[in-house]
This record gives sequence, structure tokens and C-alpha cells, in this order.
Amino acid sequence: METNLQSKAFQEFVEASEGIMNPAVNEWKEGGGKVIGYFCTHVPAEVIMAGGALPFRMRGTGSTTTELSDAYFASINCSFPRHTFNLALEGEYDFLDGLLVINSCDHVRRVYDNWKRALKTPFLEVMSLPRKREDEQVEWFREEINLLRESLGKYLGVEITDERLWDAIKLQNKTRRLQRDLYELRKGEPPITGAESLAVMVAGSSLPAERYNKLLGELIEELGNTNGKGKKDYRARLMIVGGELDDPAWVDVIEQQGGLVVTDSICFGSRTMWADVAEEGDDPAQALARYYIQDRPSCPRTYGAQPARIEFLQDMVRDFNVDGVIGERLLFCDQWCVEHYLNTVDLKEAGIPFLQIDREYALSATGQLRTRVQAFLETMGK
Repeated sequence: METNLQSKAFQEFVEASEGIMNPAVNEWKEGGGKVIGYFCTHVPAEVIMAGGALPFRMRGTGSTTTELSDAYFASINCSFPRHTFNLALEGEYDFLDGLLVINSCDHVRRVYDNWKRALKTPFLEVMSLPRKREDEQVEWFREEINLLRESLGKYLGVEITDERLWDAIKLQNKTRRLQRDLYELRKGEPPITGAESLAVMVAGSSLPAERYNKLLGELIEELGNTNGKGKKDYRARLMIVGGELDDPAWVDVIEQQGGLVVTDSICFGSRTMWADVAEEGDDPAQALARYYIQDRPSCPRTYGAQPARIEFLQDMVRDFNVDGVIGERLLFCDQWCVEHYLNTVDLKEAGIPFLQIDREYALSATGQLRTRVQAFLETMGK
């Protein structure tokens, strides 16, 4: 990823996003801290934080092959879990003290079965996630959260009390607010590109929250002092909508063609932080359950919420002055295949240009990506 940002804070974010291990995680481990990996943004990282452990969002960053994991997954499995599990088989995730998997999709759900069979991680659990957003599902997930509090607390040797959980919620909400402040800077002439923004967001999934919040506050202050000298040499303002996109280099290819990504609706982007967990009430588990099931923007695994998702997307288009939307989808992801078909229909009706791009998890076919983005910009008259 090319960058012109001269910022020590940003360089630490880049280092954390470009690989699995980073100095902050090493320091955490050397200090005796435990690290709990987790798949999917639906896992309540606040519970891990309340237990005194470091939440680490699972990625396949740096993986170039699925040779080992192919023996465990079908050929029609999405390449994200295959690359991530391949790194685990190679020993890249040996620093984990535990792993939380959730049934976000069948592809990720299979990781739990294979991990349990092939690896010896001390703490390993799978969470059940409902597919609807009614009050009954909130109660269901509240019970799942309380089960996790009990089992994880027992493993970590601490009682995950309501007080500890409220503190974790407030700390994570501070992260969300800072990330929204970063996105707010992108509404005008952005002082930061879409690729750079994604690197900042990805870094937040592996750095300790206190450290990340401090660095992000410094970066926002630096960017705010650019006096409106944002990036202007672009042909169109774009939005990316999709799932597991954690590679800034993929966004960089798009921006090299003249498109500037100013916002998104992806699993490492706005859907993780566009709303806060309620910080008041009698039951922090209830507050977390309501946030993860009802309050935050959903993804296509949630039934009956597509009208709300397209409304969220169109609000983003308006608020960030977006010229066109790019839908990215990992091959073999049925949920996003259907969602992007619906997006095509809805956005066409609203007069918003839309381009769907299917991809593998590891960056490839960059020539084809360049050509399609160039053609998309030209069809928009850009």
C-alpha cells in the first residue's frame, strides 16, 4: 500500500495490519497476558476484555497458500477460513491462549470442528448466533453471552462481573467513537485514503484498546490539522460494501485507478462501530445482546433486515457524497451473492451506479480488478 502519511501513529497501524503478530501483542504476551482469538464481529469482544485478555480478530493476512488446510475443507469453502486455518496449521497462531468461533456462516463454523481436531489451543468454544432480530433472539444471545462469561472467566481465573463488563463496554465504545471521528473526516476532501483508513480499522482488531485509542486520537488530531488539504486528484468518490475485507492493498488497487473510497459497509469497517452499546442499565449482558442483535448495522446472515441494510447503504451514499458503490464478495459466499443481487436492483432504482466484484481472499487478478474499476468509472462519466 502506497501512503503519503507521515505519522508515527499511522505507521504502527500499518505494522499491525500487515501481519499477524505485532510488537504490541508480543509485549502483551511477555507481560503474562493472555490472547483470545475470535472470528466475526458478532463475537462480543467486550467479554474477552472484561476477563483481562486481549481480543484478537482472526485473519489470514500474509497467507499465500491453502495447501495444508485444503485437507480439512471442501473445495467450495470460502478462501478466508482456509487461509486463516492454514496459518494456524503452520504455527502462526500458536501465541493464542484461546479461540472463540461463532456460527456466522457455515464456512467459518467448520473452523471450530477442524481446529478442535487438529490443534491444541487451551480454550476453544463455539457460540450460537440467531439469524433474526426480534426480542426473543436478543434474550437467546444474552444467555450465550452469560455462558461465555462463565466459561471464559473460569479459564482465565477471574470473575467477569457486571462492573468489569460495563468498564469494557465503555472502553470499546470509546474506540467506536474515535473510529466514527475518523470517518467524519472523510466526508469532505479526505485527508486519508480508503486503503489507509482500512489499515487503521484492521489494526484496531489486534491492538490493546487503550493503546489503539491513544494512537487513533493522535492520528485524528494530525489529520484535522491538514487545514482541508485533502486528497483531490481522484475521479470519483466510492463506497465499498461487502464482507470480510481486511486487505488495504485491494482497496489501494481501486484507488490507483482514480477512485477514492470515502466510506464502506464491510466487516472491518463501519458495521463494527456505527452504533454504541448502551452504557446504562441493570444488565450489561442484555445491553451487549441488544447491540449485537438489533442495534448495529446487520449483514446478510440476518433474516428480514435487508430493507434496513439498503437504507443504511443509501444514507452512506448521501452523507459521504458517493458517486458509485462497489460490492465485493468472496467466492462461494452465498449470503453476499444474494445480497448483491438485491443491491443491484435497489441501487439501480435509486440511480446509484453499482459494480459487483467477486474475489479470492488473497490478493490476485489485480489486472482484471484494474480493468473493471476503470470501466466502471468511465460508465459513470468519471
